[in-house]
Amino acid sequence: MASQRDYYETLGVGRSASADELKKAYRKLALKYHPDRNAGDKQSEAAFKEANEAYSVLSDAGKRQRYDQFGHAGVGAGAPGQGGPGGFSDVFGDIFEEFFGGQPGGGGQRAQAGNDLRYNMTVTFEEAIFGKEGKIRLRRPESCDQCKGTGAKGGATKRCNTCNGAGQVRFQQGFFTVSRTCSTCHGSGKMIANPCPSCRGQGYKEKEKTISVRVPPGVDTGTRLRVSGEGEMGVNGGPPGDLYVVLTVKDHAQFTRDGDHILYEAPVSFVKATLGGKIDVPTIKGETSLKIPPGTQDGKTLRLKGIGFPNVRGYGLGDQLVTIRITIPTKLNNNQREILEAYAKESGEEVDSDSGSLLGKVKGIFE
Repeated sequence: MASQRDYYETLGVGRSASADELKKAYRKLALKYHPDRNAGDKQSEAAFKEANEAYSVLSDAGKRQRYDQFGHAGVGAGAPGQGGPGGFSDVFGDIFEEFFGGQPGGGGQRAQAGNDLRYNMTVTFEEAIFGKEGKIRLRRPESCDQCKGTGAKGGATKRCNTCNGAGQVRFQQGFFTVSRTCSTCHGSGKMIANPCPSCRGQGYKEKEKTISVRVPPGVDTGTRLRVSGEGEMGVNGGPPGDLYVVLTVKDHAQFTRDGDHILYEAPVSFVKATLGGKIDVPTIKGETSLKIPPGTQDGKTLRLKGIGFPNVRGYGLGDQLVTIRITIPTKLNNNQREILEAYAKESGEEVDSDSGSLLGKVKGIFE
């Protein structure tokens, strides 16, 4: 025993380490040297055994006291008061959970949360701006009403023959014995004597349900709305999953979106763009008047404050950005033509009045 390594040194902690510090140190070593992660590695196997031995002593208050006083001799096979390994079983359960998803040797299957569900919803441009209260219909598995989710007629079950009701079967894993969920009863420890005729022994049935969904103002394509507890049912008493509603916003005939801003292209005559004036512009709240400054160029953007999308996180409103598109007349009467030619002459523009290329002439005037 004198050649044995000091237990505190093995775990990498000081002699005054608390129970939590011991547990944390052991858990780190156990995960590092566990045989499932180091198959066939004898050094890791030895380190795992050494950490197990050290923690089984130091996690027990009585054994730790004797070890501190007498060393390894105080906790050897002949030492008094040898009992169960204190908190060792608790932390071993944590390690077992890391690898197998269950507790060693415990009966019954763990409760598991149900799966989350996804539903794709399409909303209009206006609904994305103002929000809506929508309803969706889902088909999903729900607990059978007749057997209360047991899958057995009248709830009658019998003990599983494979695991003898334990819910788990034990087997050798490397140098120690571990347990895994029984594949016959799936961890419940019970078998169904007479299957429920309504759900055919499954314990659940496909049912249709109508769910209300609130679409907040300001959503965009790709926004996910979480409806808590409306996913698939849990297993063995576990909580249900959640429902995620993924939104797609339809395109609008007149508007496009840029973040929280609404974009619109407004046609403006070249006369009004030159001399200035007002135009009526459609918005999400109805038509509004927009002032066109004299000399406005094609492509200039004017802003209508606060007539955009509300920010979905509550950071105010976007704007409507109006891009000016100057329209060029394709037909002129003689008087209009003479006026434009006179303007071109006054401006020093050379105009071929016989070319018929009116569009080119007018564009040239305003460049």
